Amino acid sequence: MNFLDAEQSKILVVDDHPASRMTAVALLSVEGYEILEADSGPSALACVKETQPDLILLDVMMPGMDGFEVCRHLKQDEQTRLIPIIFVTALNDRRSRIRGIEAGGDDFLTKPFDHLELSARVKSLVRQKRLNEDLDHAEQVLFSIARTVESRDPNTGDHCERLVSRGQAFGEFLHLSRNEIRDLMWGGYLHDIGKVGIPDGVLLKTGKLTAQEWEIMKQHVVIGEKICLPLRTMRGVRPLIRHHHERWDGTGYPDGLVGDEIPYIAQVFQVVDIYDALTSERPYKQAFTSEKALEIMAEETAKGWRNPQLVEQFTTFIRTTEMGEPARAVNRIHLIESEEPAAIAGSWRLANG
Repeated sequence: MNFLDAEQSKILVVDDHPASRMTAVALLSVEGYEILEADSGPSALACVKETQPDLILLDVMMPGMDGFEVCRHLKQDEQTRLIPIIFVTALNDRRSRIRGIEAGGDDFLTKPFDHLELSARVKSLVRQKRLNEDLDHAEQVLFSIARTVESRDPNTGDHCERLVSRGQAFGEFLHLSRNEIRDLMWGGYLHDIGKVGIPDGVLLKTGKLTAQEWEIMKQHVVIGEKICLPLRTMRGVRPLIRHHHERWDGTGYPDGLVGDEIPYIAQVFQVVDIYDALTSERPYKQAFTSEKALEIMAEETAKGWRNPQLVEQFTTFIRTTEMGEPARAVNRIHLIESEEPAAIAGSWRLANG
């Protein structure tokens, strides 16, 4: 192994048996790593918090807090989830390997250590961690840009935070997958990131936009998609960013998609976004009550703008989770054919298009 590959890399060896630790320490020290030691689960967690190692070699069987519990703690913590963990198991211990996978372990080694195998696995996972950290930093840059975009408009308040929270809750209500719920939550922050490319004269204009200005505004979804395109982790968020202003009847933008041509994740996010805009105070309108907001959404659905089944599900979700009504009292929404209220006219520039 090239000594430069190990430069600044810290390996934490966790084992309650000093002899086992000494073996691992001796082998890894030869490779040029900085070695840290812990003799128990609690001491390992304390060491990780203080030193942020690049990799953890973790014994499975320890008294009190075993290796599986240590791993679960670390993988559930945003600050330590990217640290690779290699479980040390007894030879052919299939049950421990399965439990280790469930706990979030990244690899396995058996005792006694094979020097070449230990070196190869550690080297590979340390490099993978560096790649993951670079990717994580890129994601954080995107979220920082999104927060900057939101701060350009002082009227939206905590709009993104509310979208993240309600998006997660509605996604769970719909029994979406874990990845889909994550995409909904990330979309709460990133859906309008493309507005970083919209001139202030258009984005912050208080009066009605001209036809030319409106065409410029509509480009924010395309710009946002392009910003997130290089990151593979944003693959599930990009359809939400591009299509959250489409309409069920094809009159939305940017692509005029119709019905289920609109990605489902974008449809789900759209109803959450619209509801938040309706129930929040803006310079051009007062905050509507939940009941009034649902009524307006029903009117828009009757016009063909929204997915009727999804709006019905969202109505049930709001009534049961935020308005305190029992689920059995909500059988279906009533789509009302009526004139759009005058108070709403012109207010959908940011939320609806």
